[in-house]
Amino acid sequence: MIVALAVVGSYLAGSIPFGLIVARLATGKDVRAVGSGNIGATNVARAAGRTAAASTLLLDALKGFLPAFFASKSADSSSLGAACGVAAVVGHCFPVWLRFRGGKGVATGLGVTLALAPLAALCGAVVWALAWAIARISSVGSLAGAAAALLVAGATANRQVLVAVAAIVCIVAVRHRSNVRRLLSHEER
Repeated sequence: MIVALAVVGSYLAGSIPFGLIVARLATGKDVRAVGSGNIGATNVARAAGRTAAASTLLLDALKGFLPAFFASKSADSSSLGAACGVAAVVGHCFPVWLRFRGGKGVATGLGVTLALAPLAALCGAVVWALAWAIARISSVGSLAGAAAALLVAGATANRQVLVAVAAIVCIVAVRHRSNVRRLLSHEER
């Protein structure tokens, strides 16, 4: 029962639409009506500027980090932390409050990975920054960073954490499928 409550609580924490809230507070705009319509930090930057985007990135990462971190510490095992981390990412991508239409899971997944496999998160963030600096396309950085985090987790993390990071990377990849199509047709910006 406690495990189920922790997972449901993590989903609900993950489903808090910080991008929507921050953009509304900063500009009064609904971020879903701007750019890609996504509630993540990249689209918040388009709708409300860099400061709002940085706030969204931090808050989205925290809503992944906190459930995964506290669950892994309280249970003294990484399996509950892994389950709660994946639930938080699912909540971000499919929030009950927004009719299950949320973000792409990158910042929340980064927070989860930071809690469960810090070296993998650090490597993923560095690869994201490098890929974005080269391509100047957020989706390229996100996908490259996710792949790097998975590779490092595969070499350094235990089985439960690796499964969680792999699940998060799969979610991020699926949520980026339209970006991949645009990348392949040279239409992504």
